[in-house]
Order: sequence, then C-alpha cells, then structure tokens
Amino acid sequence: MNQYKPTPTMGRPSAPTGDDPMMDFRARLIHQQAENAERRRHDLAEQSSRLKTAEERIRIWERIHEIPLPRDSAHRLVEIIAANTGLTDADVRDEQQRRAALRAAAIAPSPPAATLPALEA
Repeated sequence: MNQYKPTPTMGRPSAPTGDDPMMDFRARLIHQQAENAERRRHDLAEQSSRLKTAEERIRIWERIHEIPLPRDSAHRLVEIIAANTGLTDADVRDEQQRRAALRAAAIAPSPPAATLPALEA
C-alpha cells in the first residue's frame, strides 16, 4: 500500500455530517455569494430603471462601482455613466451642475440675520 496515496478512510469523511464546521462555513459562504449576486443584479436593473430619477440612477451607479461622479463635465466617465444608466450625457452633466450648485451653496456664507426691533409690552 502506498502511504502517500489517500484512501477513503483517510482525511475527511466523504459524506457530509451535520457537525462539520467547514461545511457550515461553505454553506454560509455560498449563501452570501448568492445574496451578493442577487443584490448586484437588482442594483444593475435599478440603475437603468425609467422609474428612477437621473439623480437616483447616478447614485446607484456610484454605489455599484464605488466611484463618485466626476466633477469635470469633459471626464470620460460621463459617457460611461450615461450609457450604464440609460441617461443622456446631458442628463449626467445636469446632475454634475446640480451637485456643484449644492456645494457652492454650502460653502457660501449665509447673509446675517435681520434684527427685529424689540417688542414693547
């Protein structure tokens, strides 16, 4: 008998048992991978859904790809984002401009509050 050739009695049992932690780990891993794949399919469908606004579609694209919308309107990702989301290049640029306006409004100092005369009782 060759000592280096595995036999059916050596190593792990061929039939899975209910108390095998590696099988539990593998089953959880397979389940998690299936959930991740389903979530990705759902997100891909949502990113081009006509029921979603351009802002929502772009945010979904950003989440899937883990890349923020570029600020430069001439960036090559603008066309890719438009194609992936079912939007036009102009729609993506409009979202860029909307976000730029929000950033500018957040940075701009707010005007001083008007002082009201004291009420006399």
